[in-house]
Amino acid sequence: MSMNDPLGDMLTRIRNAQMRGKSTVRTPASKLRAWVLDVLLDEGYIRGYEKCTDARGHAELEISLKYHDGQPVIRELKRISTPGRRVYTGVSEMPSVRNGLGVSVVSTPKGVMSDASARAANVGGEVLCRVF
Repeated sequence: MSMNDPLGDMLTRIRNAQMRGKSTVRTPASKLRAWVLDVLLDEGYIRGYEKCTDARGHAELEISLKYHDGQPVIRELKRISTPGRRVYTGVSEMPSVRNGLGVSVVSTPKGVMSDASARAANVGGEVLCRVF
């Protein structure tokens, strides 16, 4: 089965696992997914992740989810730029999530980074997702 939106699939797996109160969730591995998880880890939204393999030998990422007082740390996780509708933004019109309380993950020419890091590096790019 082909997958049209691998990043959207990973975000959905994280949302579903948090709704069920799971401590970890697995997703197929890719560089883009790992880069987005690096941003989530740096911003404190997940405990961590590690690369592992499944029973058939395919590479996977095992994501350790983070909870505070029994509630998930991630309250909102939304895909912004989709394969059918790409959303690009310049550094001057970079969106702010919940007045700076949340984070936009942006794919820039200097790598995948948070919106604050992109503003500091003075680069724009494709807005991948929004986290709060």
